[in-house]
Amino acid sequence: MRETPDELHRLQALLDASLSRSTAHLRSIINSERTLTADQLTRVLTGMCTLALSTVTATGEPRISGVDGHFLHGKWHFGTARSSAKARHLAARPAVSAAHLRGEDLGVFTHGTVETLNPHRGQAAADWPELLAHFRGFYGHDAFDWDNDVVYYRLHPHWMAAFAPDPAQLAATADRTNPASSS
Repeated sequence: MRETPDELHRLQALLDASLSRSTAHLRSIINSERTLTADQLTRVLTGMCTLALSTVTATGEPRISGVDGHFLHGKWHFGTARSSAKARHLAARPAVSAAHLRGEDLGVFTHGTVETLNPHRGQAAADWPELLAHFRGFYGHDAFDWDNDVVYYRLHPHWMAAFAPDPAQLAATADRTNPASSS
């Protein structure tokens, strides 16, 4: 778990506010017994988590594709090829929706806007060196030409909900399979 107490507090506030603003139908499914706390969520979302990421074309048509999501500091981070259609969409229209699903055991749904972490020939985010070290550790130091081939994003959520039929069991399983997540 990489989150600071302040990051956990902000994530919990987002989860609570998102659920309180949701429709009665959604709250009947994702209620206090079937949602994860910020602490549980950060213990469950370790390693790489496949995201279904939705962007929008210039003509307003939705596009969905998969990305490798890394949940770090209470936010999703993901990358794509600089030359991809997804990168063009995000440069012009940074609003996205993302979903991470694990069968019927977990659903994490996020809406927000993305920040480019390593713009080509631009100023990188202040925490880019830390994030780059994480990505290089995961994918391998020489997996990409990190300056030219890939662009990474941080999703700043304005809405996020997490569904689990048994949050305590899911968190306990995560703690057993990844002991570092409970430290």
